[in-house]
Amino acid sequence: MPGPDEVMVEVLAAGICGSDVHVYQWGSHYDFMRERLPLTLGHEFCGRVAALGPGVTNVSVGDFVAPMPTMGCLKCAQCAAGFPLRCPNKRTVGLTRNGAFARFVHVPAVSCIPLRDNTDPVLAALLEPLCVGDNALDVGEVGFGDTVLVLGPGTIGQAIARGASWRGASRVVVVGMDDEARLRTAKLLGATDTIDLAREKSLSEAFFSVTGGREADVVFEATGHPSSISDGLNVLRMDGILVATGIHASLSSFEVTRFVRRRQQIRAAHGSRRSGWERMAAHIANAPQDVRPFVSLELPLEDAIEGFQKCVDREASKVILLPQA
Repeated sequence: MPGPDEVMVEVLAAGICGSDVHVYQWGSHYDFMRERLPLTLGHEFCGRVAALGPGVTNVSVGDFVAPMPTMGCLKCAQCAAGFPLRCPNKRTVGLTRNGAFARFVHVPAVSCIPLRDNTDPVLAALLEPLCVGDNALDVGEVGFGDTVLVLGPGTIGQAIARGASWRGASRVVVVGMDDEARLRTAKLLGATDTIDLAREKSLSEAFFSVTGGREADVVFEATGHPSSISDGLNVLRMDGILVATGIHASLSSFEVTRFVRRRQQIRAAHGSRRSGWERMAAHIANAPQDVRPFVSLELPLEDAIEGFQKCVDREASKVILLPQA
C-alpha cells in the first residue's frame, strides 16, 4: 500500500524517454543511480489511482491522472518559496525511485495532474516530454512570427517544434543527422522545414538556404553534442536566445567575443512546471490529432527491450509501453 501522502497508480501507458535510453546504455551522467539499484525505470506515464495512502485528499480512487515525475520535498526553503524545481532534495520517479515500467507505481499524491476521461492514455503518456518542451519555449520566450531553429529531432526537439507551432512561430526548422524517420515525424508535428546534415555541407548554409538568409530568433539545442552550441550561435540573430536542453557528455566551446558583440544569450531549460502540465493536458484532450504523430510504436511491457533497441537505432520517435496489454 502507498505511504503517507502517496497514491498507488495502475499504469495504463508509459513512454520510453531519451533518459531511459541513456540509462539502458549506462551513460556516465547516470552514475548517480548506481547506489539506488535495482530500480524500475519509467517516468512518462498515466494511469488510474488504485489506492490512497494516509492523508491523501486531493485525488480519489479511480481518478485518471498523469503524475509529474519530479517533485520537491515540500519542506525546504525553496519549496516554501514556490520554487520546487530548485529543491535540493527533489526526487524523480523512474530515476531516483521506482518508476512506471510496471503494473503499479507509487507516487506523491500532489504530483497527480487530473486528466479528462476522454483522453487517450497513449497520448497522455506524452505529457512529460511535451511539458519539458513547453518549459523550454517559455525560457526561450518564443512568440508569434518568430523563426525558430531546433537542433535535434528527438522527442524533446519534436515537442519544442510542436509547441513553437502552437505559439505562432512563422518558421520552425528542425535539424538532424542521418535521421530520416524522426525528421519526418517532426514535419508532421508542425515543423515547416527539416534539414538532414548528412546531406548538407554545413548547418549555416542549409539553414540560410531554407530561410532566405534570415537568422533565427531563437535556437534550441536538443542534441547533447558539444558542437551544436557553436553551430546554433552562428545562425542566431543579434540579441537572440539559444536555449540548451541537451545533456552533454563532454565540454562545449564557442567564440566568446562574437557572442558578446552580438549580445546573444545562452539559457538552460530543464524539467517542467505544473502550469505547463495543465496546459498540455488540455491540448491533448482538445486536439489529439496534433500529437498523435509522436507515437511510432505501442508494445506490451514484456517487449520493452525491443522498444529500447528501436530507440537506440533511431528507428522510432516514441515507443509507448502498455503494462496491461
